Amino acid sequence: MLDKLQIVKQRFDEVSDLIIQPDIISDQKRYVELTREYKDLRILMDKRNAYIELTNNLKEAEEVIADGSDPEMVEMAKMQYDEAKEGIPKLEEDIKVLLIPKDPEDAKNAVVELRAGTGGDEASIFAGDLFRMYTKYCESKGWSVSTVDFSEGTNGGFKEIQFEVTGDDVYGTLKFEAGVHRVQRVPQTETQGRVHTSAATVMVFPEAEEFDVEIDPKDVRIDYFCSSGPGGQSVNTTYSAVRLTHEPTGLVAQCQDQKSQHKNKEKAFKVLRSRLYDLELAKKQEEDAAKRGSMVSSGDRSAKIRTYNYPQGRVTDHRIGLTLYDLQNIVNGDIQKIIDELQLAENTEKLKASDDVI
Repeated sequence: MLDKLQIVKQRFDEVSDLIIQPDIISDQKRYVELTREYKDLRILMDKRNAYIELTNNLKEAEEVIADGSDPEMVEMAKMQYDEAKEGIPKLEEDIKVLLIPKDPEDAKNAVVELRAGTGGDEASIFAGDLFRMYTKYCESKGWSVSTVDFSEGTNGGFKEIQFEVTGDDVYGTLKFEAGVHRVQRVPQTETQGRVHTSAATVMVFPEAEEFDVEIDPKDVRIDYFCSSGPGGQSVNTTYSAVRLTHEPTGLVAQCQDQKSQHKNKEKAFKVLRSRLYDLELAKKQEEDAAKRGSMVSSGDRSAKIRTYNYPQGRVTDHRIGLTLYDLQNIVNGDIQKIIDELQLAENTEKLKASDDVI
């Protein structure tokens, strides 16, 4: 373990030196990559220091206990010994997980898209519930949420809504939410009191930087149209909304959230870059998942991943067989427990797949 951590320290010292070099600072892509690596290595360095301290404490305690000449010192050494003996295995597990190579996309911001699926009006209402759940969760993490585009449902909620999330390690956290979410409950429109099943699809894209994806302007058709929905006098009077069509792939991105045409265009390009980047990423995820037999983060957008059952007050994540009877708190944004379990499952898979990490 210490040999592996020594290699990490050498890399940390190297990165610390590189990020202050003028030629690195002037190269935006390289600088962003290195500052992200520095942040990850800094966490490992803190764990390394704690590990060295505990192993030194263990060695000192063993020497004092073996000497045995001072009963009072021996008593203190036994306490120190027990503390170190208990702490070292946990630290080793933490370090093993941190040593798993991180996906470079995990540190990125994310673009999230919710679409109502089967279930008519109830599916739109459910998509609205999911948007509220994610908004509350993001607020609890100190992340900011900005709507890009939306189409409201006829009885509330959304037929479709896109939003950006910015903060620390956003994509690495929210990527586990991608897939089909199912709800089982009595819809507001149901007069017989029967439980219906509806669904909504969640898509999560890593937000691509300009240097991640180069878009040839000649490949993009730009259409301007009037915004719909709330927004005051500018709605339906000015052509502020923007729709981009990437002709080689057929991908479409649009934004009507801002009153400024320029800002909407900027946001729409950000979404288009992220969609193009995600095309390549989805292929990679499928290849990785096929190698590991992974169900946690496979990139399969059609997979049913979670059920929210209102009559029983339960939420079940089908990928890892996790069931929690805490539906009310979960739909109010308390989804950290589910995400923690999914991250643990993925890390366990990665550890099995890379026996040579340690």
